[in-house]
Amino acid sequence: MSAVAISSLSWRRADGAGLVLRGARVLDPRAGIDAPHDVVIRDGEIAELVAPGSADPGELEPVDAEGLLALPAFFDPHAHLRAPGHEHKEDLETGTRAAAAGGYCGVLAMPNTDPPVDGAAAIHALRRRADREASVPVGFLAAITRGMSGEELTEMADLREAGAVGFTDDGWPVPSARVLRRAMQYQRLVGGVLALHEEDPELSRRGVMHEGEVSAALGLAGIPSVSESTMIARDAALAAYEDARVHVLHVSARESVEAVARAKQAGVRVTAEVTPHHLLLTDEEVRSLDARFKMNPPLRAEDDRAALLDGLRSGTIDCVATDHAPHATEEKEVPFEEAAMGVTGLETAFSALYTDLVVPGVLELELLVERMSAGAAAFEYDVPSLRPGNEANVTLVDPEAEWDAGAEGWESRSKNSCFAGRRLRGRVLMTVVAGQVAYRQRSFAMGVAA
Repeated sequence: MSAVAISSLSWRRADGAGLVLRGARVLDPRAGIDAPHDVVIRDGEIAELVAPGSADPGELEPVDAEGLLALPAFFDPHAHLRAPGHEHKEDLETGTRAAAAGGYCGVLAMPNTDPPVDGAAAIHALRRRADREASVPVGFLAAITRGMSGEELTEMADLREAGAVGFTDDGWPVPSARVLRRAMQYQRLVGGVLALHEEDPELSRRGVMHEGEVSAALGLAGIPSVSESTMIARDAALAAYEDARVHVLHVSARESVEAVARAKQAGVRVTAEVTPHHLLLTDEEVRSLDARFKMNPPLRAEDDRAALLDGLRSGTIDCVATDHAPHATEEKEVPFEEAAMGVTGLETAFSALYTDLVVPGVLELELLVERMSAGAAAFEYDVPSLRPGNEANVTLVDPEAEWDAGAEGWESRSKNSCFAGRRLRGRVLMTVVAGQVAYRQRSFAMGVAA
């Protein structure tokens, strides 16, 4: 199946802006572009890249981008926008504002809402809402099983016809191999991708953090890494047998990277993602008993973190996803054992990774840029590119800007960021989606860089 444009997803479209980004360092690793250019954006596309200072803006808005990075905008294949049912935590408007502020030109929303998105009517309603409210294109995944109970399959053909981009019971695994095999058989007929939350509930049970030295020291119930890796191995075997297309959500453990690598070597049609928090943090953070560091899968050991980085470098892990999971304050300001799992991430993903991995030389900037947009390909959408003729999905970043995460508030309705208060380097100043300015940082005025 050929890829389709990100802008074909649901969002609040408007006439594309005419812009000239003057003197930016244009960096697009896939296209082999890394040089200063004037970027001319017209009619929703990258019209041309010309020598710095040579573009005549004419009727187009000039933007002083000297010293800034112009990057292909990011794509998040895993976000929780909480609609319907939990709009006090997030909704389509606030969640996509947060995405735009983080440099994203598109996000995919998970169906573990209230009620779960398990019927065609729910997909239709969400797409209509996104057409009115969303600042960036949003795709909606539907549940694999009714009520996300893991027992009875949804009407997958009807859901695909209604516009579901894929299927997942994220937040929960599909414990039954029989049920998941049936889902794979239907997926092969109707298309879309099965995005799998890999966790064996018999092994994870009531765990609240990674099982290891820290959990033992704190006396907290642990979630062993094999609860994830053994399910990946099972589901990869099923996918191979059924020739299914699967995507592994939020990989967190060394054994899981190894399981994905084995599946790819065996020819399984599998992709995988990793989150910024799993790339940057370990279970040592949980010694603080700060519930901002409680998520599922949990932060694991340094050995796991190193393996995730190696997997991202090698391509075993295909892309970076945020698993943006907004929560109300009262859900986090309780004892660690009782707190909800999950953290926000859309507004800090690039800056946190740039600060802790690119600046110290752990990861190449080109690799990070490539992996932060690769989630589009995993779900059969065009990967953003700055090559002329492509849809104008551009993120403009000041690589030298330093900012305190959350100090000026959040675009998200929730503030449960594990990077809140951190001094970060590299800031998104503008996000352009299909030629439309979706976000402009407050201090970045028209025509001048702050």
